[in-house]
Amino acid sequence: MTQTNVQPSEFQRRAAELNDLLCVINVLTWDARTQMPGGGSSARAQQLATLSTLARERLLDPAFEAAADEMADDGEQTGQDSRAAQQALEAISAMQRVPETLTRELALLKSEAQDAWATAKLNNDFAAFEPALTRMVALTRQLAEALGYTAPESGGHPYDALLNTYEPGLTVKTLLPLFERLRAHHVPLLRAIQAQPAPRSDFLTRFYPADAQKTFSLAAAERFGYDTTRGRLDQSAHPFEISFTRADVRITTRFQEHFLPGALFGTLHETGHALYEQGVDPDLSRTVLTSDLLGLYAVGGASYGAHESQSRLWENRIGRSAAYWKLHYPELQSTFPDSLADVTLEEFLRAVNKVTPSLIRVEADELTYDLHIMLRVDLEMRLIAGELEVKDLPAAWNARIKEDLGLNVPDDALGVLQDIHWSSGMFGSFPTYTIGNVMASQFYRAAGEAVPDLEAQLERGEYAPLREWLTANIYTHGRTYTPHELLVRTTGEALNPQPYLDYLTGKYSALYSLEATKQFATLEQLATKEHKETV
Repeated sequence: MTQTNVQPSEFQRRAAELNDLLCVINVLTWDARTQMPGGGSSARAQQLATLSTLARERLLDPAFEAAADEMADDGEQTGQDSRAAQQALEAISAMQRVPETLTRELALLKSEAQDAWATAKLNNDFAAFEPALTRMVALTRQLAEALGYTAPESGGHPYDALLNTYEPGLTVKTLLPLFERLRAHHVPLLRAIQAQPAPRSDFLTRFYPADAQKTFSLAAAERFGYDTTRGRLDQSAHPFEISFTRADVRITTRFQEHFLPGALFGTLHETGHALYEQGVDPDLSRTVLTSDLLGLYAVGGASYGAHESQSRLWENRIGRSAAYWKLHYPELQSTFPDSLADVTLEEFLRAVNKVTPSLIRVEADELTYDLHIMLRVDLEMRLIAGELEVKDLPAAWNARIKEDLGLNVPDDALGVLQDIHWSSGMFGSFPTYTIGNVMASQFYRAAGEAVPDLEAQLERGEYAPLREWLTANIYTHGRTYTPHELLVRTTGEALNPQPYLDYLTGKYSALYSLEATKQFATLEQLATKEHKETV
């Protein structure tokens, strides 16, 4: 890409200016979620709408399209330049199908809806959020129609248009079989675990001062390699990571003084995202390959699923492992002596890996987490297809939680109002969390094959070798490759859930002393048979 001593091309210059606009949008979004007083929401909505309109105008400027065409046709340019130009042309083509009024309406509504959601969640008042969400669903349906999708009679679904904006190439037709395979695995394993005595976990809800949580959590992030000279940790209603180029990558978490895992693992989760953004090749900064041009968002990952693979890898594969806590539990105990003095390492490890159906997705264990995603995807698909009205969403949510997890939802704050995504218009993004789980195991397996003595290094607390391998094979490329290309380049295969299923089976069979191979295989076969008969 562009070198410091080389004059940028017209395409590169225009792409840099467009990326600057997207980064400014990100700055205002970060501020709105962390620092901005509630009274500023209307003005902020107008500011974001104006910037989104300007970004759209820059993207659809005929001069930018001409520059992209020239770059794509120029055989002397590097492969990255050609890919950047091609991605720009694809985004231009898609955005040309979306009316300008729709882009502005969505930008205006996102800020207003996020404010309405935050207030509604705080007051446990879905009715206060319903009007904004109803408008958001209506506008998102219009967006799906404008972007286009394969006709239903040919197997298409309006949800496909939204899926493709977050995970290129993903469709309902390919997603649902993956969900079916995961459900056939997860539910029998969950049943087997529920038949065992539950580990002790009462101590996780003792008192843990927020300031001490932040100190420990930030140290844990830095231990993985999060560079705080290019980032910071703040608090928000919903944890997130956001970047304004690789030089400024910020994370947030939510501190609950009577629930330790929330902030701790939330921080490790967002650290995984941040490592991705901070690891992007510096030459890609201010280029198309760190810009989601269709979503008008500055981001460096190949896709949301690829990004999520890193948050889940660092949070779960490393952060919840026995090797990690064998090293770092003494420090945690000394940070919270009053709450953890009577808790052994084994008890803590089993507690933070405890499998139990819960109401809150971001606090769910690894096994039931995907069930939360499947629930949300099913409701999203029905909303976008016009098969479910927003006013009926709480009842539909509560019914699915009861059916899938066996829980009664006490109120909407702990139910349908718990996620920020719908207020942000992010319909189609939820599947990427499960896609990320699957990718994480594939990447981790590939790292283990490529890095000599990886497990021993992790046991010694040496996280740099893993991070450096991930950086060289994943992070540095930004959005150069599609998620499919990235998987094949790095692991030698396309999306494959088997490493993920093997990981979950092995982990929980050991933690719960299950006879995994025989007992679990029988249960999975039974679940698959039951599903086929139901269908």
